[in-house]
Amino acid sequence: MAALCRFLSGSEKTSGTSVRSSEQWALNCTFSPPKMTGTLLMSLVSCLIAISQASLINRCDLARVLRKEDLDGFEGYSLNDWLCLAFVESNFNISKVNENADGSFDYGIFQINSHYWCNDYRSHSENICHEDCQDLLSPNLLSTISCAKKIVSGAGGMKNWVAWRLHCAGRPLSYWMTGCFLG
Repeated sequence: MAALCRFLSGSEKTSGTSVRSSEQWALNCTFSPPKMTGTLLMSLVSCLIAISQASLINRCDLARVLRKEDLDGFEGYSLNDWLCLAFVESNFNISKVNENADGSFDYGIFQINSHYWCNDYRSHSENICHEDCQDLLSPNLLSTISCAKKIVSGAGGMKNWVAWRLHCAGRPLSYWMTGCFLG
């Protein structure tokens, strides 16, 4: 394409066209991407979006998994509490990892902290859940649910999650189950 632009801009100069219009043509050729590049770029963006969404779980699918694993009513917390927690912590992203100011990391859909609950082999950990933090990123969620149950069973319950305290505690949460048929 660049060679075609050079050829056309050169032929314009020889055909008596003003230098100004040929320079404009050259600029347009230089800075407008070929259609193939645009198509390739759109394909790449589509693939990246698909990859990033691969770690997201649908709200109602998450509710089904949590119910199956007996979290509805666990330590007094409803599925609505768990769904709200998953949303405010990770936006339902199973593979989310977040670095904290203290050097610890939060892992998975519930953003379980490496300093206390799991071992990430990067920072000091009490590893109360006896889990590798990477296991908390698994799509089957069993390690994550097991660890979350330990957290909620201890002092503070769901108040151990600051985001839950700020955005979920004491609020009406019934809308989290809207449209979910768990049958």
